[in-house]
Amino acid sequence: MFRLNLKIALRNLWKNKGYTAINIGGLAIALSAFIMVVMYVGFETTFDHHIPNHNRIYLVGRSLPEGKTNYTPASLAPSMKAAFPEIENVGRSKKTGFEFAFSTDEGRIYGKNVLSVDYEMAKMFHLRPDGGLKKPAAEGFDLYVPQEFADVLFPRKNLTYPRLVTLGPRNAGQSANIQGIINYRTDHSNLKFDAMVISNDVAANQDPNALNYQTYIEVKAGADVAQLEHKIDGLFKKEMIKNGMSAGDKMISGRSVIFLDPLDNLHLKPVAGNNTNYKIVLALGILGLLVLVIACINFTNLTIAQTNRRAKEVGVKKVLGAYRMNLIFQFLIEILMQCLLALVIGLALSELLLPYFNGLFETSLSLWKGNGALFWQLPGILIVITLISGVYPALVLSGFRPADVLKGNLQTSYKTLWLRNALLVIQFSVAIVFIAGLLIVSTQLKYMKTEDTGFKPAQVVSIQNTVWFKRDNFEQLKAKVNGIPGVNAFTVATIVPDGSKAQKNNYSFEGKEQGLDIIHVDFDYFETLHLKLKEGRFFSKRFNTDTLNSIVLNESAVAAYGMSNPVGKTIRGCDMDYRIVGVVRDVKAQGFETAVEPTVYAIKNPCGNLSEKSMLMVNIDQAKMAAVLASLKTNWKDWNQLDGDDFRYEFLDELYGRLFKKQEQLQSVFYGAAVLTIFIAVLGLFAFSAFSTNSRRKEIAVRKILGATDVQVLRLLNSFFIWVVLTANLIGWPIAYIVATRWLDTFAYRIDVPLLPFLLAGLISMVLTVLTVSIQAEKAVKANPVDALKYE
Repeated sequence: MFRLNLKIALRNLWKNKGYTAINIGGLAIALSAFIMVVMYVGFETTFDHHIPNHNRIYLVGRSLPEGKTNYTPASLAPSMKAAFPEIENVGRSKKTGFEFAFSTDEGRIYGKNVLSVDYEMAKMFHLRPDGGLKKPAAEGFDLYVPQEFADVLFPRKNLTYPRLVTLGPRNAGQSANIQGIINYRTDHSNLKFDAMVISNDVAANQDPNALNYQTYIEVKAGADVAQLEHKIDGLFKKEMIKNGMSAGDKMISGRSVIFLDPLDNLHLKPVAGNNTNYKIVLALGILGLLVLVIACINFTNLTIAQTNRRAKEVGVKKVLGAYRMNLIFQFLIEILMQCLLALVIGLALSELLLPYFNGLFETSLSLWKGNGALFWQLPGILIVITLISGVYPALVLSGFRPADVLKGNLQTSYKTLWLRNALLVIQFSVAIVFIAGLLIVSTQLKYMKTEDTGFKPAQVVSIQNTVWFKRDNFEQLKAKVNGIPGVNAFTVATIVPDGSKAQKNNYSFEGKEQGLDIIHVDFDYFETLHLKLKEGRFFSKRFNTDTLNSIVLNESAVAAYGMSNPVGKTIRGCDMDYRIVGVVRDVKAQGFETAVEPTVYAIKNPCGNLSEKSMLMVNIDQAKMAAVLASLKTNWKDWNQLDGDDFRYEFLDELYGRLFKKQEQLQSVFYGAAVLTIFIAVLGLFAFSAFSTNSRRKEIAVRKILGATDVQVLRLLNSFFIWVVLTANLIGWPIAYIVATRWLDTFAYRIDVPLLPFLLAGLISMVLTVLTVSIQAEKAVKANPVDALKYE
């Protein structure tokens, strides 16, 4: 019996090759998208899960009056370990503020992110160098690099370690031993590094109160984390008061300062950071699920559209004694075969599309490596889609009554017409939401790329450095660089406006204290970046006081203090008085998601806890860009011997453009969602219109005999589907508006929700509906009426 049913199933599938191809193809495409989404969501939600106790590790952070930070003083770690027995382990890490050049006789590579950690943290994060983790000497350190790093430095294979490398410029005489390879997937961890330094005490011989360390704790199983957070907060405040801070200082008074951020949250939803990664994962997850459900709905509609062709088969089998359960099982087996084939094709499509997907989301996903869970999930996916897609058609097909079927009366199939109408409305509603969403995301992205940011990154080159600059060295270098024909301006500052966060310091004006971002700059900084002056003046060498106590505020700082006519007034910070000489318009240096911070620009840096000026920027005439860069490359080693052996640079507009990367990914998500949902909705419409047209062939024939024109018949067949799509628009528009408004609310600078995307979504859905239905109905309209009526 099984062989007979299998033969019947295969013959039916082959007989209806067109419908079968549409059925399987639509489901395969949806499954391909769903498989890639499942892989990506699994990857993004399992960061650091290779650590056995990842759910008991927390990052210690601080709440500031104007925000939150993950940086704490070095002294906090040993104090916590000694005070609280529920803490099992404490570790600290510190990033370098500049790049390291690693050189051998065989190659050179720059470590953009050199991470220093203490031995306890290396144990906590299960950092396992080749040969095992060893405790460094008391005052020493061990240097490790990833395999990719070593392959550039040491092209020869099968090397033994330790290996001696030069650090920085070759003529600086600095060297260290690389102790070995550290095999660690930094792309799947919150610890990012190109090279790692492990020492017993990462803060040895450093200022214990410096607030530039990341502190991690591993709590004991069953510990009350909320209570521990409260106790650490009290300990931190006591230490700050002991170190000279007033108990009434707004940095610690009147609120909880310390928070514990779970390691599992750091990648997607960090307390001190944004949740853009989470939004991308959530959008992709919803997309994948919706596409799969809609594909199953479409599969159902396509199957139901063919019920008339299987009705007599069902009637004969029932007359011969077949039970309904037997028929249900038979049809489910048929649908299982189609779903299985769709799954195989979907896997093949995923393999073909993964390189593009990995490039878009900057991942290295693979179907065959590191995805063992996927192959346990695939059978479950197959069973679920078979049941979703097959139960309803199997019940309909097996429910025909033999007497009615063999007489040619198939009106029983119309009992479920309302459900198919609802499914079609749902399909188009989702498609409309994604079309409108794509257009709104594209509009916001265009706004971000064209709106005035307060500075002009075009023609500005950021020179990558490996050392700190001393002022006398910079003045000599500046004279040489400015002497190159085509150089408009050259300057140095503590940060580049590429999304980097400036350090903060408290400043007071007329008794009001306010935390301000502090950017230490040099002459020509504002001219290099084309910042716009609102009032007063910029720094100038004609004024000797500019290097002593002059500052420039931005508009947000002036507004924060409630100043009127700020030029000439005085604010106090870093134990000295500053005189305001100018006000600059706000600069969206951190993009459009974060409001511009109140900022002070100064040449002098009396604040001991702040970074030195080391970020070089040169504004170059566009017509002479190539010649200037060639000249800098030729002379750099001689002009700036402290800065390494290579001249390396990045264009500032490209650096700033990276701030839009996540939104560009979201745009791609909506683009893919819109294309897939439209495609699947049109397939569903094709199936439904085919069913509707076939069931009305005799009606159409009668109308034509009575004088109806082809246009009138086409209008008749289209009218129902136009109402369906109108209903879908009325449902989809409010949903799209709510989702778009919530998404736009995450931006500090945003567009208003426009009307045009909704109108375009409606127009696109209408045009596709009319075209699809008209193409399908044309056969019935052109058919000879006699063929439809000759059996009457």
